[in-house]
Amino acid sequence: MPQLDTSTWFITIMSMLVTLFFMFQLKVSKYHFPENPEPKLETTSKSTAPWEEKWTKIYFPLSLPL
Repeated sequence: MPQLDTSTWFITIMSMLVTLFFMFQLKVSKYHFPENPEPKLETTSKSTAPWEEKWTKIYFPLSLPL
């Protein structure tokens, strides 16, 4: 029974890793990353409906006096 020739495995695996590294670098270099991310300023909108300006209490039907 012939033995498996493993003499070329090292160069095959190393060339595969180098190729994968370069492919990954090329893929990542296509993305644009922001240099200085800044938080967005939140603006509050003014309420236009009268029921949004005051606090209202909600009554459940079962909690009303009999």
